[in-house]
Amino acid sequence: MSWEKETRELEERRHLAKQQGGVEGIAKQHAKGRLTIRERIDELLDDGSFVEEGQATAIPEYNDAEELQGYVPANYVLGHGQINQRNVVVGGEDFTLKGGSPNAAGLRKSIYAEHMAVDYQLPLVRLLEGGGGSVAGSGKKGGTLGEPVHVEPRFKIIADAMGQVPVVSAALGPVAGFPAGRLVASHFSVMTRHTAQILIGGPALVERALGVRLTKEELGGAQVHATSGVVDNIAEDEYDALAQVRQFLGYLPSHVRERAPRVACDDSPERMEQDLLTAVPRDSNAPFDMRNIVKMVVDLDSFFEMGAAFGPSQICALARLNGQPVGVLANDCVHYAGAMTTAAAQKYRRFVELCDSFHLPIINFVDQPGFMIGPEAEATGTIRYGMAAVSAAVQATVPWASIQVHKGFGVATAAHFGDNAYLLSWPSVESGALPLEGGVAVAYRREIAEADNPEQKRRELEERLRSARSPFGRAESFSINDMIDPRETRPVLCRWIELIQTKLDRLIEPVTFGYRP
Repeated sequence: MSWEKETRELEERRHLAKQQGGVEGIAKQHAKGRLTIRERIDELLDDGSFVEEGQATAIPEYNDAEELQGYVPANYVLGHGQINQRNVVVGGEDFTLKGGSPNAAGLRKSIYAEHMAVDYQLPLVRLLEGGGGSVAGSGKKGGTLGEPVHVEPRFKIIADAMGQVPVVSAALGPVAGFPAGRLVASHFSVMTRHTAQILIGGPALVERALGVRLTKEELGGAQVHATSGVVDNIAEDEYDALAQVRQFLGYLPSHVRERAPRVACDDSPERMEQDLLTAVPRDSNAPFDMRNIVKMVVDLDSFFEMGAAFGPSQICALARLNGQPVGVLANDCVHYAGAMTTAAAQKYRRFVELCDSFHLPIINFVDQPGFMIGPEAEATGTIRYGMAAVSAAVQATVPWASIQVHKGFGVATAAHFGDNAYLLSWPSVESGALPLEGGVAVAYRREIAEADNPEQKRRELEERLRSARSPFGRAESFSINDMIDPRETRPVLCRWIELIQTKLDRLIEPVTFGYRP
């Protein structure tokens, strides 16, 4: 007796599942300028590496003879494959079926995605496009409702996953409700500029509840979330978004008990850039390009920034030094002179926790004038979020190198020095309790006001005090590890990278965070 009949039916079901929303549904998806979920997975993963889970998961319909008459595939595609020959779990909604709003079969597969990633200790990639639940059908009475009381809360595994494996989410179309919650529960998130929107509630819900009529784009388009902090990066199209997913994962280990992958590097560790000598102007108030400084130090073409438009006074990026993945923190004096705002502090803390969780050494380029001041800073609670950033830095367990490039003032500067940090200073450094101009205005207010020429008096005081702030004093007192020629920064840091390798070998346990402000 053979099981050929059943296996033929299984093959037929698998074939039906891959038809997704049918020719018409797929055509509508393409007409909107968006790929299908299966096309996205093929683009993301190494060629031929995808192995699907739950190929036969569906909502079947049978006739009176119990013969298969209709077949609605699960509208969530899930499986595992490889990115640069490393295994990952990948899943996403099928928007060609019910607009990605989960049917019963699709919901179970979507919930299993986090469990699968945690169980196998593999990175999780979510390719999101769809809505949450629907009130349609919820008015029926009778039957078994909800989940058993003993079932683990659905959101627990989502939270647990972030403490164990890299989690990456891409919004590639409209994302609302539960999928939007999943999106932000990620270490890195990206959305497409022209085809994605991220919404707690859609236009109809907003209009009914608040009487405000807005489009999806106005509510949650890229122009909103570039600066909201909901996503880290904006991609020009789906191909760019998937490329960013691949790049981000290349810096991280597969799980928190593994070292980040060091790669071969053909960029000389002894490279010294002449332009670093003139990168910081002598005029302490003149802006300069901190990103260019960082790029001249790290391995060529390895700089990957996250969240550039959110909290823009702080730069957060991944990079490599002699092949070693590192986290990069820096101030951008073009925005608020590099001061730490509420948004910048939130971004800063989250990035430090990312690096600490996955044991990435941190390289910090310091040009910090302090916490942002003024009515907006007070109203948005800058001091609270700023102190949370400070706490994350001083409690970090990873090796930390701080290069004092320019300014270093006030409490906010403490966020730039981890425990037992390796401290380097450029000759352009100016540090103290307060920026010179503000400090003189406060400490010598009466003397300036009573002078025959207040403006001249102010300048005299500033020049006298500035000459006393020579960076050589800290080097002479061994308050820093060394003062260096800016051109030496890459060679010195590459030697430090070799020094910390043994420590990195030992940092392969999950980290925990205490209560922070």
